[in-house]
Amino acid sequence: MSNILVYTLDGKIYINLTNRCTNDCIFCLRNDKDDVCGQTLWLDSEDFTAQDVIEQLKTQNLPSEEVIFCGYGEPMLKFAILKEVCEYIRKNYPNTKIRVNTNGHANYVYGRNVLPELKGLVDLFSVSLNGKDSDEYDELSQPKFDGAYDEVKKFIKACSDEGFEVVASVVEGYKGRHIDLESCKNTASELGAEFRAREWIQNGY
Repeated sequence: MSNILVYTLDGKIYINLTNRCTNDCIFCLRNDKDDVCGQTLWLDSEDFTAQDVIEQLKTQNLPSEEVIFCGYGEPMLKFAILKEVCEYIRKNYPNTKIRVNTNGHANYVYGRNVLPELKGLVDLFSVSLNGKDSDEYDELSQPKFDGAYDEVKKFIKACSDEGFEVVASVVEGYKGRHIDLESCKNTASELGAEFRAREWIQNGY
């Protein structure tokens, strides 16, 4: 299988689980290229198992400081695989931090709160808030269902309520556009999250 399911950047290990996403963000790197630092992330097939991911993970320099679920799609759409891989990492490399970069739609997609199933496995969720309100979020993130912004906020609050470390992020400076960072920071704080503004870089990472 030629899928790149695991890749490295700056000494950290990243896991790329899917091309699929419930957003079509206008600033997404994959709109312009199919690689990150020369590592092709478009998957040839979505038909793989957690063991396939683990086998690629074993080829990396483990233990790593951090393993991050982040690729060209929404990793929580492969929830069962993500959970099984987290279990493997936690069992074999208990001091490695596990982070999931997500758009925060998982509870909506699965129709339940999936976070309790990841307690003791995931250390940190980085959730894309991407706007001060639903209008701005819809414009920038182009979600594939209505009410997505409220779902993101509910997910961030649920992460905090479940005791996860959680960061709400926005992409700042897309083609010269500026977001009301103070308003977004206040929203993050109200939901129990830290806040991070990520500078938009035209060529990606």
